[in-house]
Amino acid sequence: MGAATQRGIPVSYPGVCSSGCRGGSQEEFLGPYTPVRISLLFPSLERNIFELKIQYVENNKNADNDWFRLESNKEGTRWFGKCWYIHDFLKYEFDIEFDIPITYPTTAPEIAVPELDGKTAKMYRGGKICLTDHFKPLWARNVPKFGLAHLMALGLGPWLAVEIPDLIQKGVIQHKEKCI
Repeated sequence: MGAATQRGIPVSYPGVCSSGCRGGSQEEFLGPYTPVRISLLFPSLERNIFELKIQYVENNKNADNDWFRLESNKEGTRWFGKCWYIHDFLKYEFDIEFDIPITYPTTAPEIAVPELDGKTAKMYRGGKICLTDHFKPLWARNVPKFGLAHLMALGLGPWLAVEIPDLIQKGVIQHKEKCI
């Protein structure tokens, strides 16, 4: 069973990756075309897209890999939520936000962690994390296969894994219970 098309745009189905394989990784499970703008162009896809995202979150919870929560505005163009990182058995929680660029999926969204703005060199003005060196080339090679789950798993996840322990070690951020 290969990838189907609707009006010339590839459509993926649960359990079938873009190349037609079954039971692939969770990123493949989400399919190549989960962008919000596609759902705006083709309302029939919108339900399928949100069902896939719900299934991804449920799979993460079942595997004890739950590390972020995301919500969007009504149009699906602005996303916001929380992510967390566990370090030395302490949970550090951060607000995250990003806008879907007009050129999505060709251009990856830029994730912002506003409360860490200015606390690390690997961040731009406004709290946007630096994904330029590692993630953006990966995104560019995989357009249009990548979606928001890839942004979180391959963009934000590794950034948190590198930066948060370093910021904790330097004393730039502290756990909320230690601040009291």
